[in-house]
Amino acid sequence: MTPTEFENAETIDVRPQAAPSLARETVRQTARRMVALVEGSSPHLTSETRNLLRGRLRIVSAILFSVFFAFLFRGLLIGVEEEHRWLFATHAVVTTMMAALFALLGSAMQLSLVRLRIAEVLTFGGPALFFVVLSQQKLHHMATLDTGAHLPVILVPWAMLIFTYALFIPNSWRRALAVIGPMGLAPIGVIVLQRLVCPGFEQCVSMPEFENYITEQVISAVALVAIAVLGVQTINALRVQAFEAKRLGQYVLRRKLGAGGMGEVYLAEHQMMKRPCAVKIIRPEKAGDPLTLARFEREVRSTAKLSHWNSIDIYDYGNTPDGTFYYVMEYLPGHNVGELVDQYGPLPPERTVYLLEQVCKALAEAHNTGLVHRDIKPANIFCAYRGGEYDVAKLLDFGLAKPVFSATDTTLTQEGSITGSPMFMSPEQATGEREADARSDIYSLGCVLFYLLTGEHPFPYKQAVKVIVAHASEQPASPRDANPLVSVELEEVVMRCLEKDPEDRFQTVEQLRQALVDLPLACRWSSQLANEWWSCNGCPERKAMAAALVDAAADGASCPLPQLDSNAVEEVNAV
Repeated sequence: MTPTEFENAETIDVRPQAAPSLARETVRQTARRMVALVEGSSPHLTSETRNLLRGRLRIVSAILFSVFFAFLFRGLLIGVEEEHRWLFATHAVVTTMMAALFALLGSAMQLSLVRLRIAEVLTFGGPALFFVVLSQQKLHHMATLDTGAHLPVILVPWAMLIFTYALFIPNSWRRALAVIGPMGLAPIGVIVLQRLVCPGFEQCVSMPEFENYITEQVISAVALVAIAVLGVQTINALRVQAFEAKRLGQYVLRRKLGAGGMGEVYLAEHQMMKRPCAVKIIRPEKAGDPLTLARFEREVRSTAKLSHWNSIDIYDYGNTPDGTFYYVMEYLPGHNVGELVDQYGPLPPERTVYLLEQVCKALAEAHNTGLVHRDIKPANIFCAYRGGEYDVAKLLDFGLAKPVFSATDTTLTQEGSITGSPMFMSPEQATGEREADARSDIYSLGCVLFYLLTGEHPFPYKQAVKVIVAHASEQPASPRDANPLVSVELEEVVMRCLEKDPEDRFQTVEQLRQALVDLPLACRWSSQLANEWWSCNGCPERKAMAAALVDAAADGASCPLPQLDSNAVEEVNAV
């Protein structure tokens, strides 16, 4: 909802039987807060706007330091007259101040809003005071010269300062006018003061050739201020558009977490609840056609009905005016199991069984509600930290999920193309000769088991076409050949999952889960062992949680993620 829509809203349920006037006033206050946060004029800036202000001030201090240093160096080369040495010393002080501010703003020190505003005053106040003195000295010097002298245009340095402020500092036009206005009035004040105290200057401006000097400077200064304030308003309008572009309903996108063939996933935050979440965006050009988007929307509704602990929670979904479809999921600190294999090598059999048993539970609920996942792979199985426990398996991304017994909307499921990931798709998915059902997911689970236990794919060809053909026609190698720690019984489970004929596999995912439970293992993995493992191998989920706290929590807002100690927060720098 835009600020205009907020203003035009007739009723808001503030509380039971709230007066309409109170409701409208609440709406207006909400709208003002929203616009203020975007413009950067609120006394309670968001962390995002504060970071923007800090970065812009650092750029400005670098620019001003470069300009002042260049003129300082020029003064050293050509020499400084005795009477102007104090002015040169003032110049050096301002140059040093800009260098110090640049270093401070680029340091790791946390700067509150008050300190940032002080830095803003110093960044522009120091040069402004110097320009006041410089302007006065130039006018005084030119007024004391012999006949033939001309009065200088003293607005050049002021124009640089005014437009630097307008271009770089995020502001509302009102606050910009409050800062830029005095900058524009300062040189006019110098001219007026000089005319009052300097007879030579008064005599100069009384000469016919300089009779329009003061009015020219006043008009030029007013024009500078007006153009700069108008520029601030224009830039701010673009910032509002950019802010709205980062919003999806009640969600503000913070940073990109990843991308796939159909869309991108972002860390986001619900504006009212201040809850970090993951938003998957599927744009029309990615989806291909309206039927695909309609299928996604229907399947997200189906997935949202899944309530098992090991299925990812779907919070919300919607469409934007430009046709972008998105859905909102819980944010999971941790790694997908493929990343675990990439970083640490094949997983121990007992840990693999522990994770896949959880996946089977989640998948059983989906199958019982009529959903076939069709894209089970390591990237879609997350090893998360949830509820104070480690190694909580979460089954993600039902983006290719398909109902197995739907009497309606048949056009939405007739894609006529191969779906899934080549390394993990079943033979029936590869050939398209028969409909993929729950047993197709079991085959994909077998491929995942093979990969987690060995670090290799059942058919490790580099060409996708050869992999697809191999799924339909070749027998995979023995997992025990790649990893002797795999028991005979566990290998039998894997190979039964990888049978070409669906009739020869486990017929339900519950049968597979029971087979995993019945395996004779040296020990049973547990959340306690997972905790010990993460303690020995670092805790990337702590970094992820700390990053979420930094990126997703607005200033002063509460965050449901647990607060971390100082050491954990410092780990963000290593992410």
